[in-house]
Amino acid sequence: MDLSLGPLLYYWSRDDVLAFYDEVRHWPVARVYLGESVCSRRHLLRLPDWLELAEKLAAAGKEVVLSTQTLIESESDLKTLRRIVSDGRFRVEANEWGAVRLLSEAGVPFVAGPALNVYNHETLAVLAGLGAERWLPPVEMSRATLASLLERLPAGMETEVFAYGRLPLAYSARCFTARHYNLPKDDCQFRCLDHPDGLALATREGEPFLTLNGIQTQSAGVYTLIGELPALRELKIDSLRLSPQSHHMGRVVETFQAVLAGASCDTDKLARIMPGPPVDGYWHGRAGLEKTSQGNATC
Repeated sequence: MDLSLGPLLYYWSRDDVLAFYDEVRHWPVARVYLGESVCSRRHLLRLPDWLELAEKLAAAGKEVVLSTQTLIESESDLKTLRRIVSDGRFRVEANEWGAVRLLSEAGVPFVAGPALNVYNHETLAVLAGLGAERWLPPVEMSRATLASLLERLPAGMETEVFAYGRLPLAYSARCFTARHYNLPKDDCQFRCLDHPDGLALATREGEPFLTLNGIQTQSAGVYTLIGELPALRELKIDSLRLSPQSHHMGRVVETFQAVLAGASCDTDKLARIMPGPPVDGYWHGRAGLEKTSQGNATC
């Protein structure tokens, strides 16, 4: 089992993105997912810039995967998708079914992203037939449901599980961050730049509720399965996906790698560098905002 660094879900300045991936070259992650998967208005880095980063990370020994946009809304979005499919140098993560169709027609093997919402063996078999070599379960899938699907996993299909980060729960054509500032989506003034880990929402009682990230709605809590590594090994999961955050991401990666190597873990210590409270309810078939793992565990 190895570590993957998921695509950057937030909108950071160009300098911050370049500095972040310069550090990633030295982190113990086997693969890195690159590209804008949330909103096409985020264009401080365009596709040629992502491809240049991909070349640098590949030269550093990382497997690079280009992530496609989850919600295609325009001809420009479709043009970018076609360029990604036709590039041919890197594996592609398909985050919507139009990308699956284009990749399959081009005969390009791909990663089936979590937004494809795969809940049964039949869909997995269809994806395998279309060229998927790796898949990610939906982020709300429980261990029990995943175990059932893995019993009939198509031959050669690898499984990657979302194991750290705010959960991407939903996407909408409406931009909720812009709405928060009473701005239209087409004149959002790129307010996402002000929220490098998303815009946190609370209930009237002051409890963490959700996180706004442009057109994406995320969990308020930070999903972490670092205390579930024995169960993940038992399921023979190939890789754990860690989703980028604006601070201390290198420490998060190092902590997961240390635990994979056999070190004991203190989940309370990890919680102190999270941008939100730790949660893991979905993994246990419970409400997603619950935390069931104990604070200290030998993983």
